[in-house]
Amino acid sequence: MTSKNKIINDPVLGFVSLPFTLLYDLLQHPYVQRLTRIRQLGLSYFVYPGNTHTRFIHSLGAMHLTQEAIRHLRSRGHHITDTEEEATLAAILLHDIGHGPFSHALEHVLIPYANHEEITLLLTRRINNEENFRGQLDLAIEIFTDNYPKHYLHQLISSQLDMDRMDYLVRDSFFSGVREGNVGADRLIKMLNVKDDRLVIEEKGIYSAENFLIARRLMYWQVYLHKTAVAAETMLRHAIRRAKQLTALGTQLFASPALNHFLQSNHNLETLSSDHAIQYYSLLDDADVLTALKVWQNHNDIILAKLCQGLINRQLFKVRQADSDEQLQPLQQQLIQHYSQHYHITPDEAEYFLSCGPVRSRTYDPSSDNILILHRDGSVSELSDVSDILNTRMLSKRTTRYYLCHLDI
Repeated sequence: MTSKNKIINDPVLGFVSLPFTLLYDLLQHPYVQRLTRIRQLGLSYFVYPGNTHTRFIHSLGAMHLTQEAIRHLRSRGHHITDTEEEATLAAILLHDIGHGPFSHALEHVLIPYANHEEITLLLTRRINNEENFRGQLDLAIEIFTDNYPKHYLHQLISSQLDMDRMDYLVRDSFFSGVREGNVGADRLIKMLNVKDDRLVIEEKGIYSAENFLIARRLMYWQVYLHKTAVAAETMLRHAIRRAKQLTALGTQLFASPALNHFLQSNHNLETLSSDHAIQYYSLLDDADVLTALKVWQNHNDIILAKLCQGLINRQLFKVRQADSDEQLQPLQQQLIQHYSQHYHITPDEAEYFLSCGPVRSRTYDPSSDNILILHRDGSVSELSDVSDILNTRMLSKRTTRYYLCHLDI
């Protein structure tokens, strides 16, 4: 067994410690090490070249912030045992192990019928059943699935003000250089408290909570949903879908064994849980996809080749923006006709060269695990009831933009 208190130097948060042997053993597990080969922000490096950080360092950072939050809550008089702390830290360390290559970019593409949260739980349970762990993650799984009596421990992992979001805002702001996303994580943690088994923010932290939501809104539209990143990820999804279609028609494509398995299969959670499929999934990462794209750019299928050439050489889809889908439909039909004639392909095939639809973001949803403010008299209010900013409904309403991403003509 490994000794406690291993230290890792995080470029954003400083020194991160692993106070429990279990955490270090998890860190060494292949499912977790795989995250070192998966980019946190998909293809956003086409816009912000520094955005090449990984899911691995994010998971470490989220664990560190959770450790700080637990330490603070204890100082407020809330009893959290070492066993509960270990389990909560293990749960958030593992919270992203279900992500596929390029994180959200290929969600429901390589594995159409399961999302990364479901796959995370599947993989966590498999680790828990291994000989080296023998049920040590039972409590972590209870907390992760919100089946443990202390609901606030789950909220540290998953809520509208969780340590996952807190870390990715600070981290993604740092690596992208978009300073608007740099929230005061330390101050927010120091404002945390627990009331009636719910995480709350003390009244003097209202402005910090508002700043957190504003930063999140700005980061979504400046980084996560930047039109160029949307265009690049559209091309990647279309390239993989075309590769799956060609494979289904009997075309032999170059691919690693792991990628080839998922080109040939349309897994749901049940079929993915087989030893055979899980073995391939545990080997699947960004490198499999990038290597395939480099080879496929010279394929004789014009659709696959053009998409891959664009991704490898940064010849990305152009983006048109409008107020509604209806405004973009005439141009969409013109483009389909043009691609069909120019590349001698069918209209259905021409649709691989474009994508039209809404892109939506909602910064704060008061109806879903809302942010609560603890007043000095002990009463609790929902944040939007006491916030001047949220009273304008700008942060709590859903914002929609309509993009037409298309191959340049």
